[in-house]
Amino acid sequence: MKYISTRGRAPKLSFEGAMLSGLARDGGLYVPERFPKFTKAEIKALRGRPYVDVAFAVCSKFTAGSIPPKELKAMIVAAYATFDHAAVAPLKQLDANHFLLELFHGPTIAFKDVAMQLLARMMDWSLAKQKRRAVIVAATSGDTGGAAVAGFEHSQNASLFILYPHGRVSDVQRRQMTTVKSASVHNIALEGTFDDCQAIVKALFNDHAFRDHIGLAGVNSINWGRIMAQIVYYFYAGLALGAPDRTISFTVPSANFGNMFAGLVAKRMGLPIDQLVIATNSNDILDRTLKTGRYEVTGVHPTQSPSMDIQVSSNFERLVYLANKGDASAVRAAMGSLAQSGTFSLKSPAIKAIRSEFSSGATSEAETAATMAQIFRDTGELVDPHTAVGLHVANQQRSKSPMVTLATAHPAKFPDAVQHATGMTPHLPQRLSHLLSASESFTILPNSAAAVKDFILAKERR
Repeated sequence: MKYISTRGRAPKLSFEGAMLSGLARDGGLYVPERFPKFTKAEIKALRGRPYVDVAFAVCSKFTAGSIPPKELKAMIVAAYATFDHAAVAPLKQLDANHFLLELFHGPTIAFKDVAMQLLARMMDWSLAKQKRRAVIVAATSGDTGGAAVAGFEHSQNASLFILYPHGRVSDVQRRQMTTVKSASVHNIALEGTFDDCQAIVKALFNDHAFRDHIGLAGVNSINWGRIMAQIVYYFYAGLALGAPDRTISFTVPSANFGNMFAGLVAKRMGLPIDQLVIATNSNDILDRTLKTGRYEVTGVHPTQSPSMDIQVSSNFERLVYLANKGDASAVRAAMGSLAQSGTFSLKSPAIKAIRSEFSSGATSEAETAATMAQIFRDTGELVDPHTAVGLHVANQQRSKSPMVTLATAHPAKFPDAVQHATGMTPHLPQRLSHLLSASESFTILPNSAAAVKDFILAKERR
């Protein structure tokens, strides 16, 4: 299995090479040369199997030639042993044909754990095998940072630098990063938005002299290893609801588009998916793009679902690549226009292709709060505001097939929003009860790539 850049000007790499590179050297994102397929018989054979078996079946198709099966299986087993639910990603029924896929049973109670626990082990294994060290730099709107810290805090082969927007993540999200005591972990509170954090990470990767000097690596959802691990839970949920003999629909709270793109890949691999529904909050660039065919960056507005307060959706580039049938020149033109003017337009065939795969909807702040209240009133379930965004849109888009809404975070990650909407205060799992009293460590830096680079070099002393 080989991987190619969406911009067409970087060398083909193995899975291991693409995983350690993160962002391609031409600024593009890696995608498989072709999507592997499952037959109906192969999907049926996975019915009733535990999560780790489904994960091994899916991931084996992407790691062939890079990670020996025995080592891959051991890493998968170790990754999901850190989850506090035996099913890893259990389904919870809300009504006759609507289900929640709970993705928050990992170490940091958010869906990012599902991919990060596996990616950390695969990267550490690869670095140790090659006798290399890496400096991992990641941007986070809240959940990626905590998940990365939980994955890499004990790494012997990597240092981790997390950039998060100062004052724009929840207290629990921040403390999951800043209370970890590890010489390998460095938290940077950037005076800017998540889009600023993400832009700086990309700028560091595109500075090839710096990138090569410190051995830069990335674990944001630009890393194909993250997407691969997220594909698994679409298959797992589909199998539980009757796939491949029954089609399933999914609604996904969407911002950086990695979670949603994984669903598209699952469909391309043979999972019978009816609808893929993109749900956004009032920072609705993805919904606007589907409706107008024009991707146009506007200001980011803080909301009660802060992990979705994004305008530059990195993984949308992968969709632009597929919608243009692998035409890298079209991707380069679109991304060049985005960098220059903050906008690009999709040509008619491309937007038609996207609309044939996806539908979308946006949720206001009032609708988010009302949905949290309604779900609690009707089912007794507390859901976090990001999941509420998904539920609101799912209820507008449902058809005859079972609808699965992805529950992306535990409600206790956003206690103020949940309490305000429902009158109930969600409590952290006992294993995280220390968070609110533990001491923190972080550095506030200006919105400057140069300042971040100097900070990393000072810590690494290379």
